[in-house]
Amino acid sequence: MHDLVIRGGTVVDGTGAAPRQADVAIQGDRVVAVGENLGDAEREIDATGMVVAPGWVDVHTHYDGQVTWDPHCTPSGWNGVTTLVMGNCGVGFAPVRPGQEDFLIQLMEGVEDIPGTALHEGITWDWESFPEYLDKLEEMPRSVDVGTQIPHGAVRAYVMGERGAKNEKANADEIAEMHVLVKEALQAGALGFSTSRTMVHRAKDGEVVPGTYADEDEIFGIGRALGEVGHGIFEVASDLAPEGKELDWMSRLGKETGQPVSFACLQNPIDKDQWKRLMEAVDKDRAEGGHLTPQVAQRPAGLLLGFESSAQPFMFHDVWQQELKELDPAARIERMRDPEIKRRLIEEEPHMEAVSMGPQALILQAWQMMFPLGDPIEYEPSADQSIAASAARDGKDPRELAYEIMMSNDGKGMIYLPLLGYANGDLEPIREMMAHPASVFSLSDGGAHCGLIADASIPTYLLTHWVRDRTRGDKFKIEEIVEQQTRNTARFYGFEDRGTLEPGMLADVNVIDLDALRIGAPEMVYDLPAGGNRLVQDIEGYRYTVKRGQVTFEDGTATGALPGVLIRGPQAAPTA
Repeated sequence: MHDLVIRGGTVVDGTGAAPRQADVAIQGDRVVAVGENLGDAEREIDATGMVVAPGWVDVHTHYDGQVTWDPHCTPSGWNGVTTLVMGNCGVGFAPVRPGQEDFLIQLMEGVEDIPGTALHEGITWDWESFPEYLDKLEEMPRSVDVGTQIPHGAVRAYVMGERGAKNEKANADEIAEMHVLVKEALQAGALGFSTSRTMVHRAKDGEVVPGTYADEDEIFGIGRALGEVGHGIFEVASDLAPEGKELDWMSRLGKETGQPVSFACLQNPIDKDQWKRLMEAVDKDRAEGGHLTPQVAQRPAGLLLGFESSAQPFMFHDVWQQELKELDPAARIERMRDPEIKRRLIEEEPHMEAVSMGPQALILQAWQMMFPLGDPIEYEPSADQSIAASAARDGKDPRELAYEIMMSNDGKGMIYLPLLGYANGDLEPIREMMAHPASVFSLSDGGAHCGLIADASIPTYLLTHWVRDRTRGDKFKIEEIVEQQTRNTARFYGFEDRGTLEPGMLADVNVIDLDALRIGAPEMVYDLPAGGNRLVQDIEGYRYTVKRGQVTFEDGTATGALPGVLIRGPQAAPTA
């Protein structure tokens, strides 16, 4: 008798095969059969009318701190994610010398917009080395499997102290020590190494991430550890400036080590065809035996602007700074119902000298790029839905319309600003990047950007938008989407034991009511340690999530089962 049989569903097994009616039998933590007449079970799930698919494997998250207190890694756990990878973008919390904890927290807070108060309250710091961090993660039961990479920022600070934090040049001895630390981490189970080379990633003190300006001696000195150990991803968040130079070293490093070098690939709003050149560079590298891999998004990197968000169009107005900013949310909205406050905010000009970088300027005045978020959410709006177009039709100042949108729903209304990936005013470039054979689905940023972005729902969005709802262009077949977010993401990190519903594979399963699948409007909640805030979305339609053979979520509610483990390094395929 089986432990669990999921009967009568439409199985999309993650291999790319067409959907088929079948039952899935589970014994212990493994799938043992997929087919018909599979026999009795201790428990049965009726999946009639449902999609039965492998659990999602999300390879770009930032739960490095949250994973120490949240067993479900929410909101990813609410979205059917059963395996996640963190430690991206060069930031994380190990290794750490005693006394450096505050530095790593303000680094994460600045880069990933995770409340520092929550990190201070939630992290216990029961480690110094990276292997000790892994050991600590392994102690905690959870409902998802987690794996992590070793981040450049922490490594550089550990080895070089203040010099590393300030991005001074590393000498040969320091590079050798960083190499040893990274190799030690990989041997202990790190899934790779991550670094940041973008001006957007800044600590709370305004400094760019340690390693942003690292030269080739340092990059290759560290990267060669992956080749020596024989596993691991070298993950890069880069401005690709200069483009040719950055792509050149990434290509050479991958060829030398034999390991993937992966970079975030998004459409640039200034150079909107750059992504095509990047894909051509990937094709050239692959033809030469390289391992260059683009990590692509499945919807734009979109900022959610509201009066509870980390940013909004009135953030540099005197009224906001002097009278509203420090109020608690309820008191602030009450004040903002005063017509005089509204008038002053709309008529005042922002202090542009306070704007430190391009995205902030867009937040203040790029009305042609801003859209009412709405419910249901429209992540692919047309130009005539923009605040600029709507205000012109209504004869309003765009600031007045923006104010009214954000004051809707008792002051919880939001404006959507698709910052990257929407230069054409549609998702066609993203669709083409998704379809590229070398691409890996990524960039959900689960656990990060708590006050400004809510993209942990992207695995669910793959089904709602790209399979079911899209009207402004071609969609994907469900088997294509499922394979990309399960088998392909799993194989990219060397997880050969999951990502498909086949005998011998881990029993990680989602049972989904595709017709009822829904992503709710983002809302700000204050449920992190010390009352820290984060944007979350209500998710409907996941009837069951199964992890290692145990039902962990039922109709969106955690069951209490915690079969998840720490993943250490590549995972071997099951034996016959």
